[in-house]
Amino acid sequence: MSAPTPVTAKTFQKDVLESDIPVVVDFWAPWCAPCRMIGPVLDNLAGQYDGKVKVVKCNVDDEPELAGMFRVTGIPTVLGVKGGRVEQTQVGFRGPQALSQMFEDLTGAVRVTF
Repeated sequence: MSAPTPVTAKTFQKDVLESDIPVVVDFWAPWCAPCRMIGPVLDNLAGQYDGKVKVVKCNVDDEPELAGMFRVTGIPTVLGVKGGRVEQTQVGFRGPQALSQMFEDLTGAVRVTF
């Protein structure tokens, strides 16, 4: 199973924008309650889409410039990136189904139900 991995401003280009597979980027902070709720859902989806979608996490407290580049004004913010372009953005925790839909849209896979 592939767990979400941390990403920084130094690794973002290679890990996200140059990825051969779609990437889901979770902008979060440890003090954010909704961010803690979204974590287990992303962990589950990362395992189910292992090899098809890469999941990375960016701590906005540690990487404010990266959050600013993507105009992150609220957390959690989740980006769906494909081919180096942001295809989808979700702000706030909208539930497991919304995240599952993002993974489905990025891969064309059948939706995972919860």
